[in-house]
Amino acid sequence: MNKENLLFVVIGFLCGAVTGFIFANSINQRDTMMTPGTTAKNSALPADHLSGQNMTGGSLPEVVAAIELAKKEPDNFEAQLKAGELYYQIQRFDGAIEFLDRANKLRPENREVMVHLGNALFDVGKYADAANWYVSALEKNANDVNVRMDLGLTFILREPPDYDRAIKEFLEALELDPKHPQTLQNLTVAYTKKGDAAEAGKILAMLEALDPAGTSVPLLREEIKKLEAK
Repeated sequence: MNKENLLFVVIGFLCGAVTGFIFANSINQRDTMMTPGTTAKNSALPADHLSGQNMTGGSLPEVVAAIELAKKEPDNFEAQLKAGELYYQIQRFDGAIEFLDRANKLRPENREVMVHLGNALFDVGKYADAANWYVSALEKNANDVNVRMDLGLTFILREPPDYDRAIKEFLEALELDPKHPQTLQNLTVAYTKKGDAAEAGKILAMLEALDPAGTSVPLLREEIKKLEAK
């Protein structure tokens, strides 16, 4: 395949990926309490991680130009970061990790890159690796409630899960923001999975007071009732 034909293939692929991202992003904006791959019926599952939502996407020409620049200038920190962010936005997480890793090597103390790496690794299911980057980011700013919640979430989703550590991180997140709905939801899930119906019920009451119409509330209540009936 010659270079010109290869370029059309790449552009076609990226166009499809960007379209898919726009569709997925529109769904996420309608229901930020849903995990990837779940439906409204399952919205009592852990709320999705939040610290990746501040990445902004770009147009197709911008994506192609950013990737080309990053490859041509491997020592250009901003180019590596931009390429990593754009790959993340089109859900090419392996590509995002590659460029973000390059950015980290250029500026190891950059907190933004640490968070982005945590997000990308989270989205490929490498929860322990994601947690390591979130911990590094929190060492630089312990008051980021979203990153703290995301760190707790990695302990719910990994195999085997560590519910006690998840609960610890969620409680610390609530110290920063007692009315953080995603943290309240995830803490309820953690207590439920741990088998502590009493604590799960207390946290659910706080979530319900904050968001009485939330779709997760009745589903979480149902899970707690099942636990109490055992």
